[in-house]
Amino acid sequence: MAALRLRVQDLDFNRRELTVRDGKGGKDRRTVLPARVGEQRLRHLEGVRHIHRADLAEGHGRVRLPQALARKYPNAPVEWGWQWVFLQRHRWKDPASGQQGRHHLDPSLIQKAVRRAELAAGISKPASPHTLRHSFATHLLERGEDIRAIQELIGTS
Repeated sequence: MAALRLRVQDLDFNRRELTVRDGKGGKDRRTVLPARVGEQRLRHLEGVRHIHRADLAEGHGRVRLPQALARKYPNAPVEWGWQWVFLQRHRWKDPASGQQGRHHLDPSLIQKAVRRAELAAGISKPASPHTLRHSFATHLLERGEDIRAIQELIGTS
């Protein structure tokens, strides 16, 4: 869910970091954005921006925000920085107002993708998106990184 809830403004390519909002314990934290995914992510965001612009041109392009933020920043739901990094293909429609927008991907889509990758790779142990979190921590530990730093990066400290 942490990855699915990323908004464009949470990515900082210059510093190679991303901010996870409202993670474990309700806290925000910063973690690394690997350099290897930078170019792919930029292409992905170009596609997201194209969809957002098309939605805006049709009078849509909104995302849902927590109520306090939506009241404080009434234009934020259509601003680029508040858009989801991983958005749904189809727009939602508010039955009361008729407004349309996009939400982030459903977690089940990621779970299914990980399952397909697991099968394609011939992995016999069960895997999940959470397994990737543990693998990340294990690889850092194997490279000699400090356990406290790793805990901060994955949000378990």
